[in-house]
Amino acid sequence: MKKLFLILAAVGVMSFSAVNVYAQEATAAATEQTTDEAVVADEAVVTEEVEMNVETDVEGTPMHQAIKQKFLEGGAGWMTPVLLCLIFGLAIAIERILYLNLASINTKKFMAQIEAALQKGGVNAALEVARNQRGPVASIYYQGLSRYGEGLDVVEKSVASYGSVQMGLMEKGLSWISLFIALSPMLGFMGTVVGMIVAFDAIQAAGDVSATLVAGGIKVALLTTMAGLIAAVVLQLFYNYIVAKIDTLVINMEDSSIILVDMLTEYSKKN
Repeated sequence: MKKLFLILAAVGVMSFSAVNVYAQEATAAATEQTTDEAVVADEAVVTEEVEMNVETDVEGTPMHQAIKQKFLEGGAGWMTPVLLCLIFGLAIAIERILYLNLASINTKKFMAQIEAALQKGGVNAALEVARNQRGPVASIYYQGLSRYGEGLDVVEKSVASYGSVQMGLMEKGLSWISLFIALSPMLGFMGTVVGMIVAFDAIQAAGDVSATLVAGGIKVALLTTMAGLIAAVVLQLFYNYIVAKIDTLVINMEDSSIILVDMLTEYSKKN
C-alpha cells in the first residue's frame, strides 16, 4: 500500500514537473518570439526613418533653398553681378514682349476697315479709324493718310520714313539685352579665373597638393561659370523670340504700306 502510494506520488511529482517545465519552455519560447518580433519591428522602424531622412535630404530640399545655397557657395561677390545681369535683362525682355504683343493687331481686318471707310467717308473717315487703332501699322496708315493732300509721292516717302521710326521703337532696348548676354558668361569666367588663383594660392601656402585645399577655389570657379552660362542662355532665348516678333511686325508693316499706297491710288482715280 505504501509502495503504491509512493509510486503514485512519484508519478504525480514527475507529471507536475513535466507540466511545469513544458509551461516554462512555452513561456520562454513565446517571450523569445515576442522579443524577436519587437527587434524586427524596431529595425524596420529605424530603417524606415533612415530612408525617410535620406529621401528628405535628397528630395525634400526646396528648389529656392538649393539655389540660394549654391549662390552663397559661389561667392556673393561674383554671383551678384551675374544675377543682376539676368534680372535687368529679363526686365527689359519682358517689357519688350509686352510692347510687341500690344502692337500686334489683325492687319487684314484693319486694312478692310480702312478700305471701307475710304469708300464710305473718304480720307477723313479712314484717318479716324487709324487714329483709334493701336500698333505701328495703324501709325503708318495715319501718317500716310494725313499726307494724302500733298500727293502720292509724299505719302510713299512719309510711310517709308515713319516705318523706320517704328522699327527703331520696336528695337529699343535690344542692345542692352545683347550686352547682358555677352557680359554674363564673361563675369562667370572671371570668377572661374579668380577661383583657380585662390586654389593655387592655397597650394602654394601649404606647400602640398590636397583636395581640401583646392576644393573651395574650384567650387567657386565652377559655380560662377555655370551661373554665367545659365543667365546667357535664358536671355538668348528671350532675345531670339523678340527678334522674331519684330521681324513679323516689320513684314506686316511693309505689306500694309504697299496696300495703303494702292488703296489711295484707286481712291484718287475715283475722285
